[in-house]
Amino acid sequence: MSQSALPAAKARIWNVPNQVTVSRLILAVALFTLMSLGYYTASLVTFIVAASTDWVDGYWARKYGQITQLGRILDPFADKMIICGTFIYLAAAPQLAGGAPASGVAAWMAVVILARELAVTALRSFIENHGGDFSAKWSGKWKMLFQCLAAAFSIGQLRYYDAGQRALSSDLPAWTAWGVTLLLWAAIALTIYSGLEYVIVAVRTLRQMD
Repeated sequence: MSQSALPAAKARIWNVPNQVTVSRLILAVALFTLMSLGYYTASLVTFIVAASTDWVDGYWARKYGQITQLGRILDPFADKMIICGTFIYLAAAPQLAGGAPASGVAAWMAVVILARELAVTALRSFIENHGGDFSAKWSGKWKMLFQCLAAAFSIGQLRYYDAGQRALSSDLPAWTAWGVTLLLWAAIALTIYSGLEYVIVAVRTLRQMD
């Protein structure tokens, strides 16, 4: 590659969508730090901003034809890092006096989400390496949406945690508590459903390859 072509190649790789994706990774680290320190209001704002960048980089890449191989690797990695990491931190959040998680996220919920992401990543890598098509499904997009909403509500609920009483403040809006429960179960249901859908696609693809 000539010296004059190096800047152009660098610009194609280090384009706006990839810069946004990298910023999401940085925001994820900041989010986990804030949650560890118990700064839940700042955590909520950081999570909302980070989750929003997922739409921005994808939209920009498609609109301006800036889809790159680096972006195809970084984008799903950033998504999985922020979603799986957030739910792990939510499951590890302070507990109420009765032993229930103040965030509403039980440990098994985080395990289900993490297991689904690892399984789909492994299946996609195997199928695509063998020439199969493992395109994203709409169920996966809805899963991501509800996971983000559930995580945001859960972080919001932690803002009302009283460490001294090991209880949620009476100031917690009823709609927030209901929202956490409904969105979490919807997210878990879509996580399982979308995971099974990918497994079925993988099995069909493997049969066609035989």
